[in-house]
Amino acid sequence: MTRTHDTTTSAKFTALCILFCFLFCTSTQAQEIVVGSKKFTESVVLGEVLSHIGRSVNASVTYRRELGGTRVLWNALIAGDIDLYPDYTGTLSREILAGENLNDEADIRARLAKMGLVMSQPLGFNNTYVLGMLETRAEALGIRTISDLKRHPDLKLGFGNEFMDRGDGWPSLQNRYALPHQNVSGLDHDLAYRGLESGTIDVMDMYSTDAEIQYYGLRSLVDDLQHFPIYNAVIVYRVELIDRAPQVVREILKLEGLISEKKMMAMNAQVKLEKKPEAQVAANFLAQNLNVQVKIKTETAGGRFWRHTWDHLTLVGISLFGAIVVSIPLGIVAFRWVRGGQIILGLVGIIQTIPSLALLVFMIPLLGIGGAPAIVALFLYSLLPIVRNTYAGLHDISVGIRESAAALGLSDWAQLRLVTLPMASRSILAGIKTSAVINVGTATLGALIGAGGYGQPILTGIRLDDIGLILQGAIPAALLALIAQGLFELFERVFVSRGLRLKGEINA
Repeated sequence: MTRTHDTTTSAKFTALCILFCFLFCTSTQAQEIVVGSKKFTESVVLGEVLSHIGRSVNASVTYRRELGGTRVLWNALIAGDIDLYPDYTGTLSREILAGENLNDEADIRARLAKMGLVMSQPLGFNNTYVLGMLETRAEALGIRTISDLKRHPDLKLGFGNEFMDRGDGWPSLQNRYALPHQNVSGLDHDLAYRGLESGTIDVMDMYSTDAEIQYYGLRSLVDDLQHFPIYNAVIVYRVELIDRAPQVVREILKLEGLISEKKMMAMNAQVKLEKKPEAQVAANFLAQNLNVQVKIKTETAGGRFWRHTWDHLTLVGISLFGAIVVSIPLGIVAFRWVRGGQIILGLVGIIQTIPSLALLVFMIPLLGIGGAPAIVALFLYSLLPIVRNTYAGLHDISVGIRESAAALGLSDWAQLRLVTLPMASRSILAGIKTSAVINVGTATLGALIGAGGYGQPILTGIRLDDIGLILQGAIPAALLALIAQGLFELFERVFVSRGLRLKGEINA
């Protein structure tokens, strides 16, 4: 009787433990959210606001800040790599969902619902596109509207790279206004302000809430033909978030109608002009407007440096190791297989011609955002130097030496291991060294897809016009490239025979 009672009690206790663990795990999982933002200041600030709100209700928040253009964020949202991010109604209707004849916000919401997405009500401000010029330059030329630009076809126009290709950007704007300008270039949006100030360009695209408009003394040209739609700021999120993190969604929706244009411009100015951290600016806004108190974790300069260093070493180390493991056998196959060898060299050569940023973006639909797509892209980009140098090193070994190895009765594998690979080792190491240096520099672009590394301070520094931040990424990246080169040269001295090194120096 006692044994049965004990067994029943034990079973009940076990069941309660399982139930408790299930509820605890479910609750914990339900509060995990990933926030994204684009790489301009306003989006970064709004992303911090969303992240703070999530943390204020004890959610586990991952903030993927300063990702690349609109399409990067959108594809990440569709794939589930992020749960929500701030966007604009004009961008949704004219760029992301272009060609679907969406006339108002109700149409946008209905279309998003079919995709498993939800759009909040407007946050309270319209951040539309405007074209801008220096006030003094515009006044001297008598330019007040976009139509006035037609009278000055020689003006130099510089637009953000995304604006150059958007459905609501330069192509449609030029067609709408019949603008005759041919001197039009694409550049980073934040760098365009510098170009305007220095006189390198005369006209640029701006966001109406940009703090730089007042700071640089710019004139916003009147959109007299009303080309640009209304760009009401909204939050776009996955519908599953309503069930997975209902409290987070409820708190985030309190932002609807809360952020006026004046408030948003003030926050942008605090970050861009007063150099205040975005996290602190967002926390101050929440404290003043929603009485949400957020504790900011301040990361030391040393902590940031080691985090960026670890991220960068991870990207470079894994991708380069993979390239070495794959490229040397490919180079051997290319050497031994005459016809197929040219195909192999051609394929890795084609990969090398793809712009590195494009290669990174191509990986997103397959692997999402973060380190994985960056590592694969860097791996592919590292193949050519090693494959080509392995092939060249083997190819340059004289026929007499190979025939002598065969005459000694060595098997193909023994010839490769004992004769040809050692003789080609200097050329192979030169290819690895080249790949390593290229890899270190190219890895800085990984920050655009959330991979971190030294590219993160560079990206932030460009956005904030902060040379110090740019150098915090550029100098360590350059030093790491020099260290990598030095290590492989040391490796060469240790493992490559002195005779082969001297022969290479004589041939050089």
